[in-house]
Amino acid sequence: MSNELITVGEPLPRISHAEILKDRVLRIRWRSGHETTVDLAPVLLSRRAFMPLREDDELFRQISVEEHGTALEWPQGIDLSALWLSKLPSVSFNNADFRNAMEELGMTLEGMAAALEISRRQVADYRKAKPIPKSIAFATRYLVDIRRSAS
Repeated sequence: MSNELITVGEPLPRISHAEILKDRVLRIRWRSGHETTVDLAPVLLSRRAFMPLREDDELFRQISVEEHGTALEWPQGIDLSALWLSKLPSVSFNNADFRNAMEELGMTLEGMAAALEISRRQVADYRKAKPIPKSIAFATRYLVDIRRSAS
C-alpha cells in the first residue's frame, strides 16, 4: 500500500482569520495570504436558516473560524463554508480594478460603455477617480467572469 497523496485541481480555500468591520461586512484573511472584504447581508437575507444572524447582533459577533479553516461558524450550528465564501465578490472595487477589468476585456471606452449600457463619459470618469457604484462593479465583474470562463 502506498502513502502517496493524489491531488486534483486547485486546493480548497482555507480561512485563517475573519474580522467584523461594520454591520455584516467582514474582512477575511485566507491562508494563502490573500484578503477579501465581503458583505454577508445579502447572503443572510437569502436563507431562513440565517435569520438569527441577521436579527441578533450579539450572535453575529460570536463568529469564529472552524479549526481547519473550512468555514465560518456561529453558535446554534450556523456556518458558511470557506469554498462558498471564496466565491463572494469583494465589497471593494476601485478605479484601478475598473481599469484592470477593461484591460483584461480588451475594451475601449466606447466598448465598455456599450457593454455596461452607460455613457462613454461615465466610463472615462470610472477609469479616473469617480466612485464606482455597486451595480457597475457587479456588472464589470460579471463581464470579466464570462470572459475568463470562455477562455
